[in-house]
Amino acid sequence: MIPQTLDYGPFLSWLEESPLGDWGETLPELLAQQLRRERWGDMPEWEETLRRLPEIDPLNIELKTEVAIGDTSLMDKGRRLALQATLMGLHPWRKGPYNLFGMPLNTEWRSDWKWDRVAPHLDSLENRLILDVGCGNGYHCWRMLGEGARRVIGIDPSVKFVFQFQAIKNFAGADMPIDVLPLGIEHMPARLAAFDTVFSMGILYHRRSPMGHLRELKELLRPGGQLVLETLVIEGPEGMALVPEGRYAKMPNVWYLPTVDTLLSWMRKNGFKHPRLVDISTTSIKEQRSTDWMTFESLQDFLDPDDHSKTIEGHPAPIRAVILAEAP
Repeated sequence: MIPQTLDYGPFLSWLEESPLGDWGETLPELLAQQLRRERWGDMPEWEETLRRLPEIDPLNIELKTEVAIGDTSLMDKGRRLALQATLMGLHPWRKGPYNLFGMPLNTEWRSDWKWDRVAPHLDSLENRLILDVGCGNGYHCWRMLGEGARRVIGIDPSVKFVFQFQAIKNFAGADMPIDVLPLGIEHMPARLAAFDTVFSMGILYHRRSPMGHLRELKELLRPGGQLVLETLVIEGPEGMALVPEGRYAKMPNVWYLPTVDTLLSWMRKNGFKHPRLVDISTTSIKEQRSTDWMTFESLQDFLDPDDHSKTIEGHPAPIRAVILAEAP
């Protein structure tokens, strides 16, 4: 059973009338399987958090330059503090930042900085059907909607992130054409070939088979659709990739960190057209850090304390590349 606090009714109704209608025949059962309470012991607390959120007309929604929902005049300081206490029931908040009725939700990642690096290079998102793979709590999905997307679908198998997204959407409005589903890419129909743009940001290095992930992404795109791939890379020539034997920056599930030229080669071998590097940057401890909304360890704890050019294990520190390409 899908929890009542996660209202997928409008999305499923849209799906029936969309080119993805066949997917809608199997999706409700899949959602129910992914949202079984016995799989997620903390789900009753997450549901209670959503039930405690105030019902309030936001009046103003800004998604183009930030994710800011709600007029500041609608909440005094006391109500903002109460809202903060409620939303802390979904701690840790990793992707953001958000601004809700004048209350800053200061997440671990400055995901807006990544968006500012990516957005200038994209094809127009106006009227596009978009899929964001591994979207976390959906921060970038909101920014995509702010660029005029027709509909944005995010997928992430972490159900707490889905509840975080729903907390934000509860204020923005149920009729907004944006949803986050508790799914991994492996749950998507094979060879769907439906999306105008597919984003995969911060996912490739977590996949045991990077070539398989690239193939899955290509099969989700319509012919000529655009892939936006953001991932960790290392410096070096074509043919090189770091395969950490243990952890990388304390993460246990990092499998492959290729050089840029290696990654471009992988994409060409998978049939992508015109793969090209549009941005490369070193992740700083100002972009990923502990905050009041994410009180656990963060990047500063994952780097060599005496040399921030290395991870604590001695690997090259995180460098992130943005690659664009088109489906054939």
